[in-house]
Amino acid sequence: MEHIERSQLYTDPVYRFQYVAKFMDFGDEDVDAIKGAAELIKPLVPVVVDAVYSKLHKFDITWDTMAKRHEGYVPKEKVVESSAELKEDAEQIKFRKDMLSKYFARLLDNPYDERMIKYLEYVARIHTDTPTKKSKINVDLIHINALLGYVETVLIGGVKSLNLDRDTEYKAIVAFGKLLWIQNDFFIKFYCRDGAEYLEPAETTTTVVVASQGFFSRLWSFFF
Repeated sequence: MEHIERSQLYTDPVYRFQYVAKFMDFGDEDVDAIKGAAELIKPLVPVVVDAVYSKLHKFDITWDTMAKRHEGYVPKEKVVESSAELKEDAEQIKFRKDMLSKYFARLLDNPYDERMIKYLEYVARIHTDTPTKKSKINVDLIHINALLGYVETVLIGGVKSLNLDRDTEYKAIVAFGKLLWIQNDFFIKFYCRDGAEYLEPAETTTTVVVASQGFFSRLWSFFF
């Protein structure tokens, strides 16, 4: 039986990734499946990104998050702060789409090393209202879960459209499914009280505030 150090799960993102990946049997074969299908999937990325933002635009509660300044966004024009006036072709939406496209590019191209693991954690963190980020975008977990489920469905459809041989298709779909679950675990890390005793004081304050407003009630926006 392998020993898992609980404190490290909440303080070391690489250790956390390694544990979850090992538990889910996400390994070299899955990474190879992702890399093997990467060149075929890349042309589908703009379609996936447009589908994501079209879905977000269908609900006021998700589109409201778009009417805020994204971290790293230097506007060429005034940020549209009214979701009713915000169009899908607005500059701030184009910026977000570009960020999401770069996210998918990293999933497809980058090695799953320490740098990549910390990037996956960063993607989750910037959607929460933490003291270390510039923007105040804070997305409820319910929307993050729903969106990642939708992304998985769209990706499966995309992989199916490639007409790969049955074994290759199966491996690619399974690999992407595991990867999105791992990404979602990093999101959840910032939205629950598990491991709060190991966090820094500022992080603890944020976590407790979030939890007190409802466990499934405070999260998401990198895609959004």
